[in-house]
Amino acid sequence: MKIMKLPFIEPYKTKMVEKIHFSTVKEREHWIREASYNLFRLRSEQVIIDLLTDSGTGAMSDRQWSAMMTGDESYAGSQSYYNLKKSIEKITGFGYFLPVHQGRAAENVLFSVLVKEGDIIPGNTHFDTTRGHIEFRKANAVDCTIDTSNESGRYHPFKGNVDIVRLEKVLRENQGKIPGIIITVTNNAAGGQPVSMSNLREVRHLADRYGIIVIIDSARFAENAYFIKTREAGYAGREIREIAREMFSYADCITMSSKKDAIVNIGGFIGFRDEELYKKASTYNIMFEGFLTYGGMSGRDMEALAAGLGEGTEYDYLDSRIKQVSKLGNALSESGIPLIEPFGGHAIFIDAGKFLPHVRRDRFPGQTLAIEIYLEGGIRCSEIGTLMADRDQVTHENRYPATELIRLALPRRVYSDNHMLYVARVIGNVYERRKRITRGLVITKEAPILRHFTAEMERE
Repeated sequence: MKIMKLPFIEPYKTKMVEKIHFSTVKEREHWIREASYNLFRLRSEQVIIDLLTDSGTGAMSDRQWSAMMTGDESYAGSQSYYNLKKSIEKITGFGYFLPVHQGRAAENVLFSVLVKEGDIIPGNTHFDTTRGHIEFRKANAVDCTIDTSNESGRYHPFKGNVDIVRLEKVLRENQGKIPGIIITVTNNAAGGQPVSMSNLREVRHLADRYGIIVIIDSARFAENAYFIKTREAGYAGREIREIAREMFSYADCITMSSKKDAIVNIGGFIGFRDEELYKKASTYNIMFEGFLTYGGMSGRDMEALAAGLGEGTEYDYLDSRIKQVSKLGNALSESGIPLIEPFGGHAIFIDAGKFLPHVRRDRFPGQTLAIEIYLEGGIRCSEIGTLMADRDQVTHENRYPATELIRLALPRRVYSDNHMLYVARVIGNVYERRKRITRGLVITKEAPILRHFTAEMERE
């Protein structure tokens, strides 16, 4: 008798479902015009499958929901704060922390202490809100990612890595102007690509030589730890939490949007090693977020976050999530669609520049492609290209990043593999008619910073 190998299954089962409204192409054409061709301006019920972001869109577990019922809503000294503190210290090793309502709030508080006009802040690839908070303070964000990160079809196991030579050049030429180095794990803007442990170690050694602190943007730290475990020599036998603790050991402080790897709908924190820096940031936390023991979150939010940090660092969960992302990537690859490879941990990134090479960059090929995918099948995704890159703060001209991308970000524990098959077929249909997509977009209204969230556009 032949023993059949068992298929891979998700390490969870469904307890609640949400109905999807299946719209028509005619309806979507009307809705996107009303939204001024900005997918952020659509209503959620106008979307069939929502891959705009993985931030705060995950499905919480029964353990998280039950933990919420124990939330202590005291204004000061909440027991939920101390439960969260214990969980954060266990996972990250940071003894001081400030709760905030999400990742950009963590950046706002921390940068209010560290960043001043004229400063230079190097990193791997600064994401939109990080760059926005830096430039709002009239400082300069400098990307020092390895060149391979811009080569979508070329394999490198850690495309999120910092180019150490480039980073040292920035540090050497700007001494006295650099308050810190920011390493984003995984590197979202570069395709959700991981950073190796050896690279984190090298950055730490370089920072020590120049007396500069290291900040880890740790929104997707667990996914990064998974890639270290599965791709980096010497880590296959290590536990995810053990790997994460080593990653964090190379940082002086961390920012965390808990809406990603902690699988909550709202919440975040800042972790500190230095008590003095913690105390300085505390003043801004009280001003911007709330008192030190709630910081923009309710007690029930903190309880869900404390539970989610544990669940988000379980290997079986991470293995299931990242394999689902890979399944979508493989299905798209079979249709010849140009992707960033290897696939990232939270999203598939399509190279819109190669998909629509005939659409001029100043006509936003990434946004144009995202609109076509929505019209074809009601799928909402996000542009990671010229629109998101904003304008140069001096010349006010469009900034053109090395690659024009769109991101298909998968919410955690939300969609099935059948949903992903639908996504792949929709995008495959768009790819088949790509040569007929000739009209790009022009901006009619835009904000001076982070324009992609609210910009209004029309067909050229």
